[in-house]
Amino acid sequence: MSVLFLDFEGSERNSRVQKLARTGAHIVASEPRWPAFFELAKREKPYAIAIDFAQAPSHALETADYLAKAKETRDVAIYLLRVPADRVDIVTKRLPQGAIVTDLELADRVTEAEREAQERARKKKEAAATARKNARARVAGERPAAAGQQAAPARPARPALAKPSARRMKRETRPAKKSSTSKRKKSASGRTASRPARKK
Repeated sequence: MSVLFLDFEGSERNSRVQKLARTGAHIVASEPRWPAFFELAKREKPYAIAIDFAQAPSHALETADYLAKAKETRDVAIYLLRVPADRVDIVTKRLPQGAIVTDLELADRVTEAEREAQERARKKKEAAATARKNARARVAGERPAAAGQQAAPARPARPALAKPSARRMKRETRPAKKSSTSKRKKSASGRTASRPARKK
């Protein structure tokens, strides 16, 4: 944020720039020579341009007219200092948006403009900080929700049933063997039956 002060170099310009700088504004001084003043205006992007008519009124008028119509500077406030009395009508017709002011009025307007610019910058900074804070809060709110979805309690796993071994399955499906006691009984009875009875 700066104020562009255009006047031909001299002792008066330096003292005027110093007085204007006491308002707290950043003053960039240059001569109204084409194309230097326009390149400087495009680079600095000032919120106000002050043009002094004391040394070369015609040259100052052409400079002010160009800046008032250029796309890059037409919305910038233009202040005209020390406009000769015989040029006031011409200046006001060609530059209806330009304000003819004294040094004191310029200082007051620059002070006000500087305050407004600082206020705009402060609001912009606060809005950016609020936006960042809201974004962080939104991200922080999404994380627990995502964590809760991921960490949902899993169903308890059912105990795996032990698969019977092939050997055990074969044993279970085989027909049951007759017990050895019954075999012994049969064989015993068979022996007694086949043995001849003794003679008495």
